Amino acid sequence: MTRWVKNLLIANVGMYFVQQTMPGVTDTLMFVPVLALARPWSIITYMFLHGSITHILFNMIGLFFFGPRVEQRLGASRFLWLYFLSGISGALLHLWLAPHSPIIGASAAIYGVVLAFARFWPTDKIYIWGVLPLEARWLVIITIVWAIYSGLNGSTGGVADFAHLGGYIGAYLYLRWLEETKGSKRFRELAVSAPPDRQLSNWKRVNLQSVHELNRDEVNRILDKISASGLGSLTPQEKQFLSNFVPPDDRVTPAS
Repeated sequence: MTRWVKNLLIANVGMYFVQQTMPGVTDTLMFVPVLALARPWSIITYMFLHGSITHILFNMIGLFFFGPRVEQRLGASRFLWLYFLSGISGALLHLWLAPHSPIIGASAAIYGVVLAFARFWPTDKIYIWGVLPLEARWLVIITIVWAIYSGLNGSTGGVADFAHLGGYIGAYLYLRWLEETKGSKRFRELAVSAPPDRQLSNWKRVNLQSVHELNRDEVNRILDKISASGLGSLTPQEKQFLSNFVPPDDRVTPAS
């Protein structure tokens, strides 16, 4: 498990136990749209509160399964930005579309993590209830359609559908911003400044046993692609991803 996924799990579970022993905490920290200006902290704190054991259980299962791979792909700081911006955008959309309904829960933040997972690994299978296989991209599409339908029909069952949608929107905008201002530019620079035979010349020595199991399939796919078509067939993103697993001591320093 990655560092911040573990810390967020601990924080959420810890706050749930605090809620059980100090009921007033929930009223103080929940996000109440009409009190948003008077209680600005609640746009953050509401993410760490849950209404029932099943509520926190499903949210933490989502964080546990999707979070580590996304955190490893984005890095710790960007993962935290993704998580909190998704939660904040969820609260803001809820404020706009359902201003009279207080909300609690990490769902909007978790939905942002799920969107990032589906963006990076769209065809990976997710097993609903451990049985029904569904590609990650279809999981996102189905939950978006359902959230819109349910939200427009009153969001029965106490589900904050607009907050879920807001989590998706916030995550999408943040990931696009990363791609436009950070990722694509950096990938292009790396591809130009470091020829494949210098950047990844020791790709055959990647130790798959040391690769986290959540990344192993992707590393295997890229290695198979190199074997079949050569280093030149990799996209800049694939080169950057694989470079994380090339043994550091064996990397070749480009000549100046």
